[in-house]
Amino acid sequence: MEKLRISLLQQSIVEDNPEANLNKLEKKLITLKGQTDVAIVPELFTTGFALKNLNLAEDSFHGNTINKLKQWAFDYGIALSGSFLVKDKNAYFNRAFFVTPNSETFFYDKRHLFRMGRESEVLTAGNDPELFSYKGWDIRLLICYDLRFPVWSRNITPYYDLLIYVANWPTVRQKVWETLLSARAIENQSYVIGVNRIGQDSNQLDHHGFSCVYSPKGDLLCAAPINKEAILQVEIDLNEVTRLRNKFPVWKDADKFELL
Repeated sequence: MEKLRISLLQQSIVEDNPEANLNKLEKKLITLKGQTDVAIVPELFTTGFALKNLNLAEDSFHGNTINKLKQWAFDYGIALSGSFLVKDKNAYFNRAFFVTPNSETFFYDKRHLFRMGRESEVLTAGNDPELFSYKGWDIRLLICYDLRFPVWSRNITPYYDLLIYVANWPTVRQKVWETLLSARAIENQSYVIGVNRIGQDSNQLDHHGFSCVYSPKGDLLCAAPINKEAILQVEIDLNEVTRLRNKFPVWKDADKFELL
């Protein structure tokens, strides 16, 4: 499938209230049935980023959230992506997910934990750069603070066509959000999507949204309005990735390296 219809669900988060946030998501998915291939929600969409109630962490294979995501993906024919708070054995993770309508699940644990928000004090960092394919697209998931670290997101072979960032990115660093999303698209010659929340959290941080899509050339294709809940729908074309990489194959001259 060369073209992919994607919906960016820019929304506020009811802190520490998974049921309210899940109900909000389902209402939006009902309206999107038959209209999109993938729907993406912000980072930690069921709880928010406060991380004060680790008892809300769930099993990522059999918990309430993942079970509902699988059911809704099937019912509405939409792949779902975002991140949520997970307890795995005796550790806690900020875990991104991608759930397909046939119940395939792909996970990625946030590698770069936001020390200024004390995330690194309570969560465990991941170390696996998950890559998967869906409808002919090679996709990689990353989370919020990962955006600042280009080595971790670097496309070498190249091996992905679409890079998805889900975030709780504060308004005070809006310029960084826009600049680095564009940069990641340019240097990796891939589509880059950023889905951010809006509203204030319990840390008194405001979030502006500006969920957006950048082309493989780094051009802004579309963006959600600032400080408003919105569903931003876009169609992306795999042929655009292939044409650019064939015409301007900078990836062939990329430096080789290994992550330690």
